[in-house]
Amino acid sequence: MANSPMQKFVGTAQDYPPKRSASERTADFREIADRYAGLEARKQSSRCAQCGVPYCSVHCPLQNHIPEWLRLTAEGRLREAFELSNATSPMPEICGRICPQDRLCEGNCVIENAGHGAVTIGAVEKFITDTAWEEGWVEPLHAQPDRGQSVGIIGAGPAGLAAAEYLRTNGYAVTVYDRHDRAGGLMTYGIPGFKLEKEVVTRRLNRLADGGITFALNFEVGRDASLAELRARHDALLIATGVYKPRAIRVPGVGSAGVVAALDYLIASNRKGFGDSVAAFEDGTLDARGKRVVVIGGGDTAMDCVRTAIRQGATSVRCLYRRDRANMPGSQREVGNAEDEGADFVWLSTPEAFEAAETIQAVRAARMRLGTPDASGRRTPEIEPGEGFRLDADMVITALGFDAEDLPTLFDAPDLGVTRWGTVRVDHRTMMTSLDGVFAGGDIVRGAALVVWAIRDGRDVSAHIHAWLKQQKTRTAAPALEAAE
Repeated sequence: MANSPMQKFVGTAQDYPPKRSASERTADFREIADRYAGLEARKQSSRCAQCGVPYCSVHCPLQNHIPEWLRLTAEGRLREAFELSNATSPMPEICGRICPQDRLCEGNCVIENAGHGAVTIGAVEKFITDTAWEEGWVEPLHAQPDRGQSVGIIGAGPAGLAAAEYLRTNGYAVTVYDRHDRAGGLMTYGIPGFKLEKEVVTRRLNRLADGGITFALNFEVGRDASLAELRARHDALLIATGVYKPRAIRVPGVGSAGVVAALDYLIASNRKGFGDSVAAFEDGTLDARGKRVVVIGGGDTAMDCVRTAIRQGATSVRCLYRRDRANMPGSQREVGNAEDEGADFVWLSTPEAFEAAETIQAVRAARMRLGTPDASGRRTPEIEPGEGFRLDADMVITALGFDAEDLPTLFDAPDLGVTRWGTVRVDHRTMMTSLDGVFAGGDIVRGAALVVWAIRDGRDVSAHIHAWLKQQKTRTAAPALEAAE
């Protein structure tokens, strides 16, 4: 190993791409850090220990070949590194940007646990894939000969898009139906540009469309067609809607003007970034400018709301979370970024009531403490006896997570089996639902989770659909239904 470019973690320190200053980056919605220069990417890749058991890959939902493409990057073989990265992930540049690496690959890096600082896997992944786009190494989607069968996919988020790519590659006619006017799901409308610039998503979508995948947008199953009608139209269906129903907060005053749901707030902000006219933003309802903002929640969506409000020009931004920092579900890196940008976190606190006249005026909150662990091992938050506190507020954003919508009712499909949580019930050996030829994957099956898990499900379910369709009688694919005007 004397001439190996690897295992340089002792002599080469961990070094992420530099972030723009907080004052500069909060003035826009661009990503907060540029990518590596080529030499720096090679140096950071060379720190990889090339472990016999690569825990980074083990803890990656996609089981990406991380040590292998780090070695190729260190050797300057960037095209090969990209091709290996792309072999297991249809969206590596997106995962490189928005995966919580501190909880997945980097958090389980052997040299991180040895005290040398993890290999900067996400930043390298972003570098090699952005380089591939610039150099023209990202090839068009090449479909195998037409099989004469079609698949309808309900939901144009990461699970649906991943499945669409694999199925189209295998020669199926693929139509993706989505209720929004743009494809991408939360990658387009939920995640702010400072984490994922929209051009990064758009170029992937354009590649899929250029490869022959049809997008039926502004299309609502149950309004424009029932699930039964789509089943008659296609040889197989995939339900990949995600979960969009905001989790309720049950305190007095929750219905007051100025108390808004996180996703409504983020969608409005992202639409403005596209240049759309958004009435609820223009009238101030979903615009934080000049307001004292309180965000309720401790996940990544809450962090997105906090950091968006700062960029919109809020007077102050506070985040209330019922546990402490060490026990929050969101990325610690995102918390650090938010603190750098001026957010104030109020740990171990929970709202008891929202005070309002014509609109929200304040949040009354209680102090919390952590009690005994629950079934998952997390310590249960309990209200601390004694006096609470009050925070003045002109806007409250609730970001407590998402539940499944009532799909059997929405889709006019009473025979579609669901769990007691409302998620779609599947046979996990085949990912098929209770309806023959109807499959499901992503958050609508597993509950609200990470984008990378949705991509994994899309990859897996495409293989199950392919296997099932090969056993079916081929018929001529019918034209896709179009959305109502």
